[in-house]
Amino acid sequence: MFLLFLIKKKGKLKCKTEQQRPRFGRDRAPRFGRVEIMAWRGQLSKNLKELRILLCQSSPSSSSTRTFIEKNYKDLKTLNPKLPILIRECNGIEPQLWARYDFGVERGVRLEGLSEVQISKALEELGKVGASLKG
Repeated sequence: MFLLFLIKKKGKLKCKTEQQRPRFGRDRAPRFGRVEIMAWRGQLSKNLKELRILLCQSSPSSSSTRTFIEKNYKDLKTLNPKLPILIRECNGIEPQLWARYDFGVERGVRLEGLSEVQISKALEELGKVGASLKG
């Protein structure tokens, strides 16, 4: 829908489309959507004992893993302050994500060729595995 409306700004009339109009009140999308989607992140410390991320500092195969760490480390650590999140950099290694659970059980996922969203899904799955091991 392209509804036009007039705006009076400094004595001049301006025409805008509905898409350019700032959204307020009921028109705005709900803010809680991201919280519901990312709620599993706060549960990681209950399901995991340790999280290890292995990557290469310079290889293209680790680029999405590096970007994932840059964007998500702060949130993960804020939500799970007591969970050890170890980032291990080594030349020539393929990117991997390792989770350690109770009784020394470990599970790993190769991250080579995965996007940031897929890495997030892999981390979520590792968290679910930890929840299933407890129950």
